[in-house]
Amino acid sequence: MDQSLNKDLLPALQWFESKKWTPHQFQIDAWQAFLEGKSGLLNAPTGSGKTYALWMPCILEFLKNHEPSEVLPEVQVLWVTPLRALAKDIQRAMQQVCDDLDLRWSVGLRTGDTTTTERQKQKKKAPQALVITPESIHVLLSQSDYPNFFKSIKAIVVDEWHEILGTKRGVALELAISRLKSLTDHRLKIWGISATIGNLPQAKRVILGEDLNIAGVVIRAEIEKKVEVISILPDEVEKFPWTGHLGTKLLPKIIPIVEQSKSTLLFTNTRSQTELWYQAILNQAPQLAGTIAMHHGSMDHDIRGWVEDALHEEKLKLVVCTSSLDLGVDFRPVDTVIQVGGPKGISRFFQRAGRSGHRPGEVSKIYFVPTHSLELVEGAALRESIEEKTFESRKPLEKSLDVLVQYLVTLAVSGGFRPLQILEEIKTTYSYRLLTGEEWNWCLDFITSGGKTLGQYDEFARVYNEDGVYKIINKKAATRHKLSIGTIVGDPALKVKFLSGGHIGTIEESFISRLSPGNTFWFAGRNLEFVRIKDLTVLVKMSNKKSGITPQWMGGRLPLSSMLAEKIKEKLELAAEGLFDDVEMQTIKPILDLQSSWSEIPTRKSLLIEKTKSRFGHHVFIYPFEGMFVHEVLAAVTALRISRILPISFSMSMNDYGFELLSDQEIPIEEALEVDLFSEDELMQDVYESINMTEMAQRQFRDIATISGLIFQGYPGKNVKSKHLQASSGIIFKVFEEYDKDNLLVRQSMEEVMNMQLEHSRLFEAVRRINQHKIVLKHTKKPTPFAFPILVDTVRRQKLTSEQITDRIVKLQRQLELEANK
Repeated sequence: MDQSLNKDLLPALQWFESKKWTPHQFQIDAWQAFLEGKSGLLNAPTGSGKTYALWMPCILEFLKNHEPSEVLPEVQVLWVTPLRALAKDIQRAMQQVCDDLDLRWSVGLRTGDTTTTERQKQKKKAPQALVITPESIHVLLSQSDYPNFFKSIKAIVVDEWHEILGTKRGVALELAISRLKSLTDHRLKIWGISATIGNLPQAKRVILGEDLNIAGVVIRAEIEKKVEVISILPDEVEKFPWTGHLGTKLLPKIIPIVEQSKSTLLFTNTRSQTELWYQAILNQAPQLAGTIAMHHGSMDHDIRGWVEDALHEEKLKLVVCTSSLDLGVDFRPVDTVIQVGGPKGISRFFQRAGRSGHRPGEVSKIYFVPTHSLELVEGAALRESIEEKTFESRKPLEKSLDVLVQYLVTLAVSGGFRPLQILEEIKTTYSYRLLTGEEWNWCLDFITSGGKTLGQYDEFARVYNEDGVYKIINKKAATRHKLSIGTIVGDPALKVKFLSGGHIGTIEESFISRLSPGNTFWFAGRNLEFVRIKDLTVLVKMSNKKSGITPQWMGGRLPLSSMLAEKIKEKLELAAEGLFDDVEMQTIKPILDLQSSWSEIPTRKSLLIEKTKSRFGHHVFIYPFEGMFVHEVLAAVTALRISRILPISFSMSMNDYGFELLSDQEIPIEEALEVDLFSEDELMQDVYESINMTEMAQRQFRDIATISGLIFQGYPGKNVKSKHLQASSGIIFKVFEEYDKDNLLVRQSMEEVMNMQLEHSRLFEAVRRINQHKIVLKHTKKPTPFAFPILVDTVRRQKLTSEQITDRIVKLQRQLELEANK
């Protein structure tokens, strides 16, 4: 180590020694790289001390040239965090270091939850470091004095960068960083902190920008993070499994694990499942009352804060949660993690495992709870993937013009911008590096006149060109824009409040609109009776009823990653060859044996198609193992192509493993295969014809219209209703479609549907793979074990109560099991 650098590192080394810690090599490498003026990406596992790897050098750089008692009046460091839940914990850790070193630095907090009083204090007396969310940076950029506020900034550290890479929040952050780089008279250091993903070099390029990327470094923590994956196995597997049926039946095996652990996080994939599991656990183990809590994004901020604090203070035995607790909050008492259902991705599962054994060197232990027996294949696949260190990539977004438009209006609000200067900055970002002159001019025209079709409406001409400076003069337009900053768009949420007072959280309007006064629903662990909606607030009271519906939130579906899907097929292929090495595969051997007896086990080299008949009609089951989203499109295209041979109508069902076509007539699958059913020729044309692309794009356009400022979601407490937002955006979409066919926001909505909802590239890869596979068509007497979970969806669509649906599924299951036992 260079002697001068060694001296510069001394305060950090002494601080570590005072804690009886020894710094990891990656931490020392990060300190040195930072002090040498480098930017880069740090790849380190959860619980390895990654915060200290980049917070320490921020302090060391200051101590090189200043006394600890010296006070700097401006912000020196921005520490960007994607989740509000992370901010408080990180701020606490950062401030502790400053206090221990007698450094007169204040670490501030700036998120959507920061009070107006605190914001004013920060404006008058800026903290030396600010833990901040991406949205809050843009709020600060909308203020006229932002250049002065940020002028002394030395470094920007983006925590959990992998979480917002590939999202519009990530794109907005790219833009913000491009602006902040130009405000200082010194080179800004940019650092990202990322968990392991498959495209780390690209992740570095995106966070650093085109100007800093080449000189940037990637520092990897060469720490072997031991993860123990244990699947909770049923005593007996049902040969005809169905989704959601098994999970809570395993509670007698789950409760002892919770009781033997200090603190446990139980992850579900959706907020609805969180509510259901919380109730199921309390019913099974009432002795846990008072030591069990729930945590998800729709619960009131204060309640979530209480849960986080209680976890820190070791007051809770169990927290049932969603991805709201995925990221790097350091809950050290947590020694066990339970994952309910397939997490759909290796990286997500690995991240959740890291919530336990959070201290360096500790083993992370995660239990996998299948929601149906076949999901045990995922348990085996996940364990092996983690052992092999294979993780998914995060694909960055490019040319999100709605985000760019919002950003330009933000700069116009804060005092104006000169287009050539801002274009030069924007072109340094990965997302807009290929932005054309035509697209740039379109954006400028859009914010100044509303574009080709909206020019006659004053409300869309928000920005004025005043001697080459683009600015907003209208105060109302400026206020509306400031209230709309951000890229997180969803179904408008209504506050839930007791009649007697006290907020519980937020719930989506689409769910509440289906309730009548007197209906009961489970929320935040309570059974609530809906009373009425007043001033966009849902008023409720406690209910003593034991039954109630569980809210369904948007965005609950997660697609199976292609990497995990490939590993699942690999496990099934080994089973087809008679190899059952994993305990999970041994457990489901009876299912796979029956599948093999009645049909065949799918492999990586074949596409299995099953044709059968039941009282529901004629079925064709196809198993590409490409995930729910791809199967939706493949099912629609397959149905369209078969209907050209014989004009019949279909209903379709799908899961992550395959899809079903159901008709009241026999399906000519043999003839369809003869004429190349899965041909790549005219595939896109058939996609457009088989699904209503225009309608999907119109729905997607609502989010784009909101982000770009075409529609306004309302003032605080006076939000515009969801159906009105959809109607407004729908009208604008149709106007653009008819009179402005080259509108770039309409083009973007089409591209987003293709890339995000239909997984365009993965669809083509799937079809290519199918064409390389041997197609195996099996005529089966009955639906097979692999077909049954998909068939269950047909039963669920019938207009019956949940009890009647369960009865029918169980009856069908028993009939098939009797057939299997003959």
